Amino acid sequence: MKSITLGLGTASACLLLLACGGGDGASETVLPRLSAAQPGSLARCLDLAARFSFPSTRILSTELVPSGGLSNAGQPVGEHCRVTGKMNERVSAVDGQTYAIGFEMRLPKDWAGRFLYQGNGGTDGVVVLADGASIGSGGMLRHALQMGMAVISSDAGHNAAQNPLFGLDPQARLDYGYKAVGSLTPMAKALIQAAYGKEPDRSYIAGTSNGGRHAMVAASRYATLYDGVLAHSPGFNLPRSAVANLSNVKLWDTVVTTRVVNNLPDYESALPASERQVVANAILARCDALDGLSDGLVQDLEGCQKVFDPIRDIPSCSAGRDGSCLTATQKTVLAKVYEPVRNSAGDTLYSGFPFDPGIAQVGWADWKFRNSLRTARNPVSVGYIFSSPPRADLSMATDTNKSAAFALSFNLETEAPKIFATSGIYTESGMSFMTLPNPFRFDTLRERGGKMMVIHGAADPIFSVDDTLSWYRNVNNNYGSQADRFTRVFVVPGMGHSRGGPATDQYDALTALIDWVEAGKAPERLVAMARGAGNVGGVNTELPSTWSATRTRPLCSYPLVARYQSGNPELAESFACKF
Repeated sequence: MKSITLGLGTASACLLLLACGGGDGASETVLPRLSAAQPGSLARCLDLAARFSFPSTRILSTELVPSGGLSNAGQPVGEHCRVTGKMNERVSAVDGQTYAIGFEMRLPKDWAGRFLYQGNGGTDGVVVLADGASIGSGGMLRHALQMGMAVISSDAGHNAAQNPLFGLDPQARLDYGYKAVGSLTPMAKALIQAAYGKEPDRSYIAGTSNGGRHAMVAASRYATLYDGVLAHSPGFNLPRSAVANLSNVKLWDTVVTTRVVNNLPDYESALPASERQVVANAILARCDALDGLSDGLVQDLEGCQKVFDPIRDIPSCSAGRDGSCLTATQKTVLAKVYEPVRNSAGDTLYSGFPFDPGIAQVGWADWKFRNSLRTARNPVSVGYIFSSPPRADLSMATDTNKSAAFALSFNLETEAPKIFATSGIYTESGMSFMTLPNPFRFDTLRERGGKMMVIHGAADPIFSVDDTLSWYRNVNNNYGSQADRFTRVFVVPGMGHSRGGPATDQYDALTALIDWVEAGKAPERLVAMARGAGNVGGVNTELPSTWSATRTRPLCSYPLVARYQSGNPELAESFACKF
């Protein structure tokens, strides 16, 4: 049994064990603080294949990777053990495919006593390098393996060749949605026990995009297995988002000016980069100074939505489109795309999006235009993975023309209900296996001292930060306006999906989460840096030329806003987190 110490955290007004009001009517007590992880040393590696045994698990290989065998941000990664394997191998009775949960673990020689589950993005299917570098933040300067954490990554139960038609197999759907995490986590802890002589003292799960969804789902379904949860740009309403994006793509038809291969509409011609910059400039003109400084960033995102009107504030074309204005039709379509998606009955299917100058980034166009026509993104996800039953015509999985036709003829009224449906062998709906069972309650995580951090870009074009903020407000209401005692949200101005855009998108959220879980240091702010010229973690080419290459900004715990106080405008210390 792990030891715990009591800490007051942000509930310091609730002295000792006196009751404080909670949203559920129950008395509040001081939440426990989990003790710090204790380090250990790798005891075995190469013989793990012979000595380790766990139900339905097969170790495929073990390898001792020398110090410097990997590097990150110009720094060598220390000596560690690499283990690959498979769990739950089976032949599907539905499609005859052989399925398994493939995984890789990397176990550092000098171990910090911590375990990290690294969630994958997209539709999974690939066992990526298990180093914790892909869990969010642009160009991590120090990833989890460098921090001495034992890290696992997986393909979530299917391989790349089975994407996206694994959606035909009900079990593969469930593994992708949540069961792979539930299967792998106990096994990973047992493997750590075999390698180090003890299980991890502290366990964390982190990821971005679909990986962020994995993390939030784990906070709900597997809260007894994890102490800290880091969800970055999370697609926790992924089926809804994908359907909403498909339903919006045709809105651009009235302003498309060019066609591409096979005469498909070039939707980016409806709002190319030059015109998106016009929109960004209009947003900045109305909103940049709301935080006390005109610096190319909109810190007061919610304040901006109150004062910015796309119809009124974006320059109008008096003659024709010349890259310096938008037509009346363009502005009407843009406003509609940013609104919540609703069906004919007026039911909201997915949240709207806030206006942010990050609309100028390349990634915005990728998600709003190109990914809605590509086989690898929204059409096949909705058609084969999230809908029950899956689409009968399987040719769309490999034929771009077919996936584009599906997108161009998409009917919200008939297709959206399928993500909520069950049918025959598909006993869980897409919304059931992909999302949180009770999205606004995390009693188990909270009451055992666990913590969760959620980080989201203000300009994310596929998973709306408005959806995330609405989720947090509901959680906060459920816990008597004291949700910040165990979960906090941080918005990154200008950042798109997971990284990039005109943003300070390089920060160390993992260390902040560890400090919160194990030392009771609640994160009021994260210091984020721009990835300008010379950044060893990778240069962000979308930064404005007027910014310092090393600009820093605080990312404030929502609902606080980074407001300029005084001093050097390129430094985070010149800002304070305030209402």
